[in-house]
Amino acid sequence: MIKKIGLFWILIFLISASATPVFGDEFTQKDREVLVELKVKMGEIDKRFEQIDKRFEQIDKRFEQIDKRFEQIDKRFEELRSDMNNRFEQMMEFLKIMTALFGGLIVALIGFVLWDRRTLLKEAKREAIEYVEKDSIVIKILREYAVRDEKMREVLKSFRIL
Repeated sequence: MIKKIGLFWILIFLISASATPVFGDEFTQKDREVLVELKVKMGEIDKRFEQIDKRFEQIDKRFEQIDKRFEQIDKRFEELRSDMNNRFEQMMEFLKIMTALFGGLIVALIGFVLWDRRTLLKEAKREAIEYVEKDSIVIKILREYAVRDEKMREVLKSFRIL
């Protein structure tokens, strides 16, 4: 690249040197040869610039391809993000369902415990009433017997039944 720039400045110098008036206005054969060489060199420089332009175009195409790849990667990230969001939403729905199910089971368990307690209390109350009724008959019998027997009366008084 430095050689090209140096060659370009040399050509400009030669062109400007040839453009300055010399002692005569006539073109010599040597001047014509220099002009032809300059045209050839300028043509070569133009070709090199065209090649450089083509290389820049190729680089631009590569950058466009890279941009397309980045866009594809961005799309993939967006798809992954949306998939993850959907998955989290599914998990949250599942957790809500599990919480509702667990809450329902707890309510059912509490209901069962209360029902069982009421049932148990009713049964215990019934048994206690039967026991008291049975005991009251025995106590009545003992009281009647205590009227006839003095020893029995003292025993019942000591237990505060009389």
